[in-house]
Formats: sequence, C-alpha cells, structure tokens
Amino acid sequence: MKASRTTINVAPQSSFRRTDGKHVLIAGPCSAESEEQMLKTAQQLKNLKGISVFRAGIWKSRTRPNSFKGVGTMGLQWLEMVKKETGLHTACEIANAQHAEEALKHSVDILTVSGRATVNPFALEEIAAVLKGTNTSVLLNNPVYPDLHLWIGAIERMQQAEITDLGVINRGYTADEQYIYRNHPRWDHMLQLKELFPELPILCDAAHIAGRRSLLYPVSQKAVDLGVDGLLFESHHNPARAMSSPQQQLMPQELDLLVNAIETKVELEGTNELVKQLDELSQQMDSLDDALLELLLRRTEVSAKLGIYQKTNIKGAPESVSWEHVFENLMKEANEVGVDKDFVQNMFQVVREHYAHTYRFRA
Repeated sequence: MKASRTTINVAPQSSFRRTDGKHVLIAGPCSAESEEQMLKTAQQLKNLKGISVFRAGIWKSRTRPNSFKGVGTMGLQWLEMVKKETGLHTACEIANAQHAEEALKHSVDILTVSGRATVNPFALEEIAAVLKGTNTSVLLNNPVYPDLHLWIGAIERMQQAEITDLGVINRGYTADEQYIYRNHPRWDHMLQLKELFPELPILCDAAHIAGRRSLLYPVSQKAVDLGVDGLLFESHHNPARAMSSPQQQLMPQELDLLVNAIETKVELEGTNELVKQLDELSQQMDSLDDALLELLLRRTEVSAKLGIYQKTNIKGAPESVSWEHVFENLMKEANEVGVDKDFVQNMFQVVREHYAHTYRFRA
C-alpha cells in the first residue's frame, strides 16, 4: 500500500501520546482472576516508575470452547476497586458492543478493542455506536489477520463515532511455531500506519509479540527505537499461578528492571546478541519463503501455458502438470539437501491450490 498522509482528529492532550520523552506504560495481568490478585498486583505496580494504567483481561476470546474465558463482569467490579484503592487509570479489552456497555457502566477509563473485533466491520460499527458521544479513550489492536486495510477501517469507524482520544496497538500477527516470537510484529505495517496517520499515537503490546519473558526486552527496545508512544506489558504478582499466559507475564519487580533497562538501553543478560541474530535470521527466512513461493507460482504459470499450447482444443484446466511426479521429485530433493519435508509439502499444497483455483476460473 502506498502511504499518503491522512488528517485525523486526535485530542491534543491524548492519553496515549508520549510527552517529554516519557512513554505511556500500561501493565497488569493477562486475566483478572480474583479480587486479591488484582489488588495485590495493582498495589505493586503503583509503586513502579512510569506505570500509569492498570489493565486486566475481563473477557478472553478463546479459539477452543473449553478454555478459560475470563471472569466476566465481576472483574469490572475489581477494576473499579483498583482505581479507588490505587488511583491508577484502568483499561480492559472489549470484543463486542455488550462488552463496551458493561465497561462504560463500571467506569473503565480505556477500552482496547480486540484484534478479533478489529477484523470484523459489523462488530466495529456496533461498538462505535455504543461509544459515540461518550468521550471514551479507545485503543485499537491490529486485526488478527495481516491486513492493513482492516486496521485503517477500524480507525475510520472510530473517527466517524467522534472518538478523539484514540490510539492503536501493534500486538503482532499469528506466527507459525518456528518463528522466534509468539506473534509476528510486522513493524512495516506499524510504520505504514504511522505514515498514514502521523498524529495517531501508536503503542506496542510487547507481551503478545514476545510470547515469553526472555524476549520482552528486544521487542520493547525495537518498538521504542521505531518511535512508539507507549508499551503494554502483562504483570502478575505470581506468574507461576496465572490462569493464562504465565510464560509472558512478569512480576512487578521484574517489570521494574525491564523498564529501567529500556530507558537506559542496558541490555539484559541473555537477550542481546543471540536474540538479535535470531530475529535477523527469522526475517531472512520470511523473505526467502516469499521469494520461493513466488518462484513456484511463476513455474506453475509457465507450465500451465505450455499445457494450453499443447492442448489448444481442450477447454478447462490444462492437465500437463503431473502433480504426483512433481511432488515426488520435490520430496526426493528435500531429502537429499536436508530441507524440512513438512515445509516442502505445505508449499507444494499452496501452489497446487493456487493452480487449480486460477485455471478453473480461466477455463
């Protein structure tokens, strides 16, 4: 997408804009679990330098039906108590209009719109209708799919709802198991959005991109170097007992060390040169995968044209491609050079499906 600057009506005193070189820092548990857990974690976070917002997951959108789905509305009561006891602003994630209504009833200061909602224009319009005229602070997560247009559409819908205290969160996109981070950060999407909407505050959810504690520093530092206005972390007074995502949550004391390291650019032990190399290699693999797929698709196109010339009187998809023969040769070569066979098989299937789709509609 070619970027062109777009004017957006953002409040001059936005809650999410970095001021005096200080980043907006939001932290709290992945999931609200109990009143005790919320208050204990919040009291410890309150004492950390720079933490201004306490966040907690109230509703958890789970892929599988029997996973922990969050405590629901009860957690909003605990958020109210946290605000009263600590003076911290509060935030929670919403995924539909009902969530938005409930959060507003319980005076949640910042609503973060789930990536599963950002990808759904119908859900976004319903949420926008609830928020219109409320002066609510809103953060839009990137959609779960790597489609920049969906993210832009979500911003535009909030604009139409006259939301001016608005920002976005880069929390990355789902990555395969071989990728170093839990979510692919797609820094290029974030930078394109920054070019499109230069006045729009951009935050980074370091926890969901990193996926584990050991990678929080490089993700956070990279985001800061790219000019984000703030960072989101997950913090729990006892991560080992957390009901969701324990591997990416920090104790408040650990978070304090991390924030200090980011501010001073003092790299934490075990996260410096090795992680940088792994990150660079992962990016190289992404580029190579794209190039390989492009070559395979081009080869298929050439093979199809050859088939058309050979069978000019036959309508429909050319049958000159012997898929079994191609697959057999690919697997043989993969075995000889030590390439992962599952990867080759997956790429082969993508090319074959593309071929079938393309020539079914050209017939």
